[in-house]
Amino acid sequence: MKKNIGLFFVTLAICSLSFKGNNTEKVDIHTVELIKNEGFNNSKVLETLFELTDVNGPRLTGSTGMKNAEAWAKAKLTSWGLEKANIEQWGGFGKGWEINKAYVAMTAPYYQQLIGVPKAWTPGTNGPVNASAILVRIANTDDMAQYVGKLRGKIVVLPPADNNVKPNFTADATRLSEKELKDLALDPHNDESPTNISKKIAMPGKPAPNLRLQIDSFLYQEGASAVLSGGRGTMGTVFTSNGAPRRWDAKPVTPEMEMGSESINRIVRLLDAGKDVSVEMDTKTTFLMNDSTEYNVVAEIPGTDKNLKDELVMLGGHMDSWHASTGATDNGTGVAVAMEAVRILKALNIKPRRTIRIALWSGEEQGLLGSRGYAKNHFGDRVTMTLKPEQNQVSAYYNLDNGGGKIRGVYMQGNEELRPIFEAWLEPFADLGASTLTIRNTGSTDHISFDELGIPGFQFIQDGLEYGTRTHHTNMDSYDRISANDLMQASIIMATFVYNTAMRDEKLPRKPLPKPVPGGGGWSR
Repeated sequence: MKKNIGLFFVTLAICSLSFKGNNTEKVDIHTVELIKNEGFNNSKVLETLFELTDVNGPRLTGSTGMKNAEAWAKAKLTSWGLEKANIEQWGGFGKGWEINKAYVAMTAPYYQQLIGVPKAWTPGTNGPVNASAILVRIANTDDMAQYVGKLRGKIVVLPPADNNVKPNFTADATRLSEKELKDLALDPHNDESPTNISKKIAMPGKPAPNLRLQIDSFLYQEGASAVLSGGRGTMGTVFTSNGAPRRWDAKPVTPEMEMGSESINRIVRLLDAGKDVSVEMDTKTTFLMNDSTEYNVVAEIPGTDKNLKDELVMLGGHMDSWHASTGATDNGTGVAVAMEAVRILKALNIKPRRTIRIALWSGEEQGLLGSRGYAKNHFGDRVTMTLKPEQNQVSAYYNLDNGGGKIRGVYMQGNEELRPIFEAWLEPFADLGASTLTIRNTGSTDHISFDELGIPGFQFIQDGLEYGTRTHHTNMDSYDRISANDLMQASIIMATFVYNTAMRDEKLPRKPLPKPVPGGGGWSR
């Protein structure tokens, strides 16, 4: 033990001088090694993730679980010595919603418990329901006529568009290969660049949104007792979504559960064969309507340089999740990594020149609502590009939200001036698998709220692991699906990027300001 500790501090002494990478960007390798040591040998990232997920539970925006998690995060950050910890409102959201009970089983032609999850913002069954199942296929509004008068009191089964489940001959979990990383590093305008090397999350064929709204209205008017629907997801995995809007004026819908492929496909096969099928359901859900205001959690490590302390370096991830599990990889891991990064910096008693601010967002799953609300309140209006003074004070925002895999590099969001800077910052982590820089943009998470206002906002490149195949928005998104070493590595790299940004003489280079976006360019998933 003494020999190893001595070797570590000899290494620190040798490396204590600032080094330069392949350019003039200075890197304080002594502090980087201290961050590595704290992040690997004294890590609290698993403890933090456990408390966020297993203890606080699902965190759908507007739910009790989300509000409990916000209070917990504020207290945890304060206990680590961060200052100005606050649960800060960003705006109105609509109705909150949560599950209190969920059960479904087939009772005829024999009993078999099934796997299903209530769709978000759908009502409960108001007690147990045991009814005949009826198969309903509606490809267009003309198909509705054949079901008029036949659905009252029935449990409607909406079959998935593709129910051809096959044995899985490929691994659920994958890491980015060297070829994929090399392709990712290519400028998309390069003739040899793949048109899209990102791992898309395949979605099943679904009715057009407007048709699905018409189906919902039809089933409700016809008096169906409940709805069972299915999409992708095998081996017990259920991919969840919302079954009704969260708006105050949303039209009523029928109670609905989404099911795993094996559960719903069996019912579909039996009904197609003319067999009688009965299903028993009992779901209870609660709409939370006392307060539609929603919040983000923020806290700071204050800057110490008299000339730079009013400037900001920000980091974070979204704390809200879907409801079928505890949101470990989407995005408990991102939150735990961001929290661990600031814990590491506080544990080392770092005195940053710029103020470091962590932000844990809500409403990301409904369209980046929390981060966009925060950005509008603090930085400016993305529609008109009317900016506030604080917009110019932010050097960068770093985000993590692509599952539980380790960091492999950074999306530079089209800012080529960053390349020599980030190359130098990644150099100490080449042996940990992080060395890729790509000029490409990546979207669909909270760094966009900064980038669209002209603030350097970044998402790290991550290994996907099981994100697209098993955990993204599913009942399997739990603590068990994470990799401890990957989270420690990610925490260390995020802490280092935040530290380096806070200590530079200059803010990071910025791209030209975006043009105003009439209509806001909204995004939702």
